[in-house]
Amino acid sequence: MTGKISHIVITAVAVCLLAFSSVGHAQAIDEEPTALAMTGDALFVRPALLATTIIGSAVYLVSLPFSALGGNAGEAGEVLVMGPAKATFVRCLGCTRTGKKPETVEQGSN
Repeated sequence: MTGKISHIVITAVAVCLLAFSSVGHAQAIDEEPTALAMTGDALFVRPALLATTIIGSAVYLVSLPFSALGGNAGEAGEVLVMGPAKATFVRCLGCTRTGKKPETVEQGSN
């Protein structure tokens, strides 16, 4: 009896995880940053994130033999290099969340 209940609980948890993960990735960035946020981002945040990307890349290269032996080289690369790189280069100016803004299509009147 408990085997059947645990199977149902595991199935329900798996379905919820699959459903909620797709909702998080499907949302587009709809922020409208101010001029002050864009200026601060361009002058202070992006250079700091670029430095973080460079330092993270160096740390990743130094730790690569150890993380490869440990079996988590991909995870280390994602955290140390790809995360800061995405925050630096794939984020709209002044936005707080990583991702691209959706392109708006304007229709001309004929």
